[in-house]
Amino acid sequence: MKAVPGRTDHVVVVGAGLSGLACALHLLGAGRRVTVVERDAGPGGRAGRVDLGGYQVDTGPTVLTMPHLADEAFAAVGDSLHARVELVPLHPAYRAGFADGSALDVHTDGEAMEAEVRRFAGADQAAGYRRLRKWLQLLHQAQMRRFIDTNFDSPFQLLHPDLARLAALGGFGRLDRRIGRFLSDPRLRRIFTFQALYAGVAPAQALAAYAVIAYMDTVAGVWFPKGGMHALPRAMADAADEAGADFRWSAEVTALERSAGRVRAVRLATGERIPCDAVVLSCELPSAYRLLGRSPRRPVRLRHSPSAVILHAGTDRTWPGLAHHTLSFGAAWEKTFDELTRTGKLMSDPSLLITRPTTHDPTLAPPGRHLHYVLAPCPNTVVGPPAATWHELGPRYRDSLSTALERRGLDGFQDSVQEELLVTPLDWAAQGHAAGSPFSVSHTFAQTGPFRPRNLVGGLDNVVLAGCGTTPGVGVPTVLISGKLAAARVTGNDRRAGPSRPMSPAVGGAASVTTARGTDDPS
Repeated sequence: MKAVPGRTDHVVVVGAGLSGLACALHLLGAGRRVTVVERDAGPGGRAGRVDLGGYQVDTGPTVLTMPHLADEAFAAVGDSLHARVELVPLHPAYRAGFADGSALDVHTDGEAMEAEVRRFAGADQAAGYRRLRKWLQLLHQAQMRRFIDTNFDSPFQLLHPDLARLAALGGFGRLDRRIGRFLSDPRLRRIFTFQALYAGVAPAQALAAYAVIAYMDTVAGVWFPKGGMHALPRAMADAADEAGADFRWSAEVTALERSAGRVRAVRLATGERIPCDAVVLSCELPSAYRLLGRSPRRPVRLRHSPSAVILHAGTDRTWPGLAHHTLSFGAAWEKTFDELTRTGKLMSDPSLLITRPTTHDPTLAPPGRHLHYVLAPCPNTVVGPPAATWHELGPRYRDSLSTALERRGLDGFQDSVQEELLVTPLDWAAQGHAAGSPFSVSHTFAQTGPFRPRNLVGGLDNVVLAGCGTTPGVGVPTVLISGKLAAARVTGNDRRAGPSRPMSPAVGGAASVTTARGTDDPS
């Protein structure tokens, strides 16, 4: 594994999102002095927090999986995730509702899910689920250590027996077709393929290897941190602070001072200069490239995942048909992905994720009130409507989402809203997300594995990238791994051999993930 040469005693980490915080904890555990510079007033990055008239709103991810990856970061400084954050296992992990009026609870316990599939679709589909679950477990085992939790220096690292195992499992076939070998019911197939959306690829085109995301969501377990998802980065920042990290809040990095192929200091908007031996850029990929003064050398431009419209709604009532996480599928499926990834149209028959965090933490809303998070995938600003058009388009689309929710059983939703916050691609673009998408670079084959933007920077010996735009990819589990891999580049300690074991179900956590890595450099 290539590592930063020379001294690395003092490391500046730019960005206090999940990847930056994970990196800082691993660096501290390896004996480095760490300064974390964050433009916002507190930690979180995408996993931020907004007080909306007494409703505590998570502005980013709402699904937590694979919490042992966060616990690795805490353990690096002798701390513990479950000592700082109360994690509630979700049963069911999701509730899925379909256009024909049927509904299914998605359990991560194998026996409970088999029984639910039998009730929902019959004995043949239950038997198919048993085979699918085993396949997902084998797929995860073949990928995690070799293709996800590792630093790639060359595509030739793919030439390993695990690659043959992955091929033998059908990992290089198409996701939808592979899931169809186990399940013929189209509703069940959606449960195990919708995750491809967050990788930016339609299930019919996505590699079957991306079913590892379904493993995380439907086998490994889904958890909710009391206090909301923002409790995770807050706890990580507290642990890093107690371990000796120096945090600079509301501080923006405007330049990297360099000489002889190394960054010698970072400069802040205030004019302050922070000398350093190495730098980890965990900010958005476009921001990192601006600081570096270069873009990645690639034969074709980077493609980005679809975006999302999110409606945060504080309401005076809720609906008994909702679980903590509810998937509301429209009748359309292939057409939906075509609209999101090719034609650039808004979903004509939307499939939605509805999260109600007050299900397990009523303190996130005023007494007697409820908080609902409605995520509607939409085209990014390259494929679909430009960012500026969302100023007028956003309110109209919000009204159509409210109508769709009421039509699907949330009677009186519009009248129940007391406080709301609408987030559109215009807002994502204003936050620095390329193509107005919070899901970053998509996981096409050419942007997966060793072909994803790599975390080493060509021409600068002591700069490393972290976050969802680099290795291994998008999602809470993967950005936590990204921080660990970036730290390993600095310390020269290949932490791939470290614990990748799932935590006990009693103390687990959640997220959405992907399997990509990279080797092109932004030189």
